[in-house]
Amino acid sequence: MNGTLQPEGLQRFHRRNRAYYEDLDRLHQLLVAPGLRVLEIGCGLGDLLAATHPGHGVGIERDPVIAAAAQAAHPNLRIVCAEAATLDPEVIGESAPFDVILLANTLNTLEDVQGVLERLAAFCHDRTRLVVSLHNWLWQPLLKAAEGVGLRQPQPPESWLTPRDVQNLLDLAGWEVLKQGHRCLLPRRIPLLTPLANRWLSQLPLLEQFGLTHWLVARPATPAQRRPSVSVVIPARNEAGNIAAAIDRMPLLGSATEVLFVEGHSSDATWAEIERVCGSYSGPLQLRALRQSGRGKADAVWLGFDQAEGEVLMILDADLTVRPEDLPRFYKALAEGRGEFVNGCRLVYPRTSAAMPPLNTAANRFFAAAFSWLLRQRLKDTLCGTKVIWKADYERLKAGRAYFGDFDPFGDFDLLFGAAKLNLKIVEVPVRYQERSYGSSNIAHVKEGLILARMCLYAAQKLRFTP
Repeated sequence: MNGTLQPEGLQRFHRRNRAYYEDLDRLHQLLVAPGLRVLEIGCGLGDLLAATHPGHGVGIERDPVIAAAAQAAHPNLRIVCAEAATLDPEVIGESAPFDVILLANTLNTLEDVQGVLERLAAFCHDRTRLVVSLHNWLWQPLLKAAEGVGLRQPQPPESWLTPRDVQNLLDLAGWEVLKQGHRCLLPRRIPLLTPLANRWLSQLPLLEQFGLTHWLVARPATPAQRRPSVSVVIPARNEAGNIAAAIDRMPLLGSATEVLFVEGHSSDATWAEIERVCGSYSGPLQLRALRQSGRGKADAVWLGFDQAEGEVLMILDADLTVRPEDLPRFYKALAEGRGEFVNGCRLVYPRTSAAMPPLNTAANRFFAAAFSWLLRQRLKDTLCGTKVIWKADYERLKAGRAYFGDFDPFGDFDLLFGAAKLNLKIVEVPVRYQERSYGSSNIAHVKEGLILARMCLYAAQKLRFTP
């Protein structure tokens, strides 16, 4: 909200605090993919909305003069002069729901925060994301002092909500918080020091809590339940002894269950066994056999996902150390809206040292802690091969893969990082991890551990220490 300032006054304050507003733009560009339907409540001059590069952008601004200036500055956007407290799709002339709703530096000045948050349901579908940013309440004395000496634009009465206040209001209004954070330790431009503080120091534990900008991403708390079809992709290299068992033990999932074997340059009879099993099968499953021309598990998974016809995509490793009988739990978590990306977790129930040696367990726990920090969502086991995602979300992830690049030979982390970038809710399903009954592991532990460490450092630059 912008008080009684005219457009020239707002522009003057934006120039004076350019470092802060540029950081706010970068944050929203990280959280909002380009080309979406985006609605911003309290859009001011429309610069932040324009910075997200929406396919269709609509801004709501209460001041008619500011709204007219925003429309003139950004003719590709729709700027509507309206009060947040009386928002309605008919009032703003938008019948279709939005993919993203922005509330940037607006929440603190609303007279009825819960009422506005509840009204937003009329603009949502079950996959809409609400991105909220507001000033950290710890900065109240400094910001009020800056306002008093003319360094900050005049504000109406502010609520100065704490993180717990915001989460409680979102919960009451039917929103579920997916992730949150702070950034921007230094809102004024000081050569060398400002980039250091805002890109690097602001993301360190403890220091992060003092960032000026507190942000959250939330989703509707009651997404629609469905009974979708499923495709189970089974990458298989040197797993001839497990192919028949995978089908014998495969449960029926959803409205239809497709199983795609993807064989990758085996030195045993894996491909011949896949052909035999698929050719002789006469049950309710739909079986398909594919051979990859590339190498590595990631290449096999992408081939299977691209060929899959189900609405839900699952990965099941052919070693069957994660039991096929556990897949209904993954399906239920996704179909009932408990999560939008479901990851297996092998570290809850007891397991033998043969199934997972102590050194592997320690490495898994280390990478889980690192990834939980990177993704801002709790993960206990990042290395479990069983992962489940909606086909539509995978297509969005694939379209945005250039953001991370072709860096993952396994496929697991491409999916995890992509899910985090799409602001999907990640949940974990505990599984009873089994020792393999046929063959030996294809994993080179030391080599692949170093690859994982390098991927963590790379992802940190893309998800945490963003320029």
